[in-house]
Amino acid sequence: MGPGALSDLLGEMMHIRDPRVLVGYDTSDDAAVLAVDEDRCLIHTVDFFSPVVDDPYLFGQIAAANALSDVYAMGGEPFSALNIAALPEALPKQAAQGIMAGGAAVVTEAKALLVGGHTIASRELFFGMAVTGWCCPTDLLTNAGAQPGDVLLLTKPLGTGIVLNALRGDLLSLGDCHAMLDSMVQLNGLASRHFKTPAVHACTDITGFGLAGHALEMARGSGVELHFAFEKLASYDGSLTWASMGLVPQGTYANKEAFASAVLTEGLELCEEDLVFDPQTSGGLLIATAPDSARELNTLLKNHSVASRIVGRVVAGPPRVIVSRR
Repeated sequence: MGPGALSDLLGEMMHIRDPRVLVGYDTSDDAAVLAVDEDRCLIHTVDFFSPVVDDPYLFGQIAAANALSDVYAMGGEPFSALNIAALPEALPKQAAQGIMAGGAAVVTEAKALLVGGHTIASRELFFGMAVTGWCCPTDLLTNAGAQPGDVLLLTKPLGTGIVLNALRGDLLSLGDCHAMLDSMVQLNGLASRHFKTPAVHACTDITGFGLAGHALEMARGSGVELHFAFEKLASYDGSLTWASMGLVPQGTYANKEAFASAVLTEGLELCEEDLVFDPQTSGGLLIATAPDSARELNTLLKNHSVASRIVGRVVAGPPRVIVSRR
């Protein structure tokens, strides 16, 4: 669902008030977190979607990495996963097996357990996972802890929605965007395992609401203003070119409609603005960390094969996002 429709739907729901619920849906965070005891928290999340690529195994890998990402964004480690699959009757058995094999491989890489799932017959193909993770209460991260003075890091480039749109239109091949696809399969655990320190104040992963929407959720949850320098944002090869040709996904327009009033873009061209609102699949982590540790953390992440960049800062101000050229 688009962010506007989702907000209307959840606005009618009763908020859960229970001391065991450490993170619910009040701040639009990445996963729910429940307290088990003084030393353990359970993290619950679910994500599934229709194919973003034609290759079954690769689709399974991307869907699994995307679902696991929410646990990493909360500072946790995945423990178990359940497949969620809607399979058309006309789908070849080998394709369905390929999707599940790709997902299983990524769960195994994450050192988690794939313990079952649920399938239905459907006119349209969907695949994803429900994931349970855990963390110590002292390691728990949310999108609501950013503080004025913090530095913002982003661990993957932007533009998956735009490039995948071009791929669907047969304007390029899988081989043309292998770097992006490799990044989408890369687990965000490569990043999160290196920033479990008190200096990291907030984290969220960048997925369907784009950088603009998820950054705004962090701004609103934290009661701060987030500033980004567009020239410091990395993007996948071709994303700005395709965007300048109008090849942006429908989700970009839905994100603009929902968030544009609180996301200000200053001095950007239309294609650059589209990149900021572009819905991501298996995107990176947006991290708010204390300024005295930001460069050290950024270097550490790069040394562990994470494409981290310092992209902005947190300031005191109304909950909003400002993206300027510098």
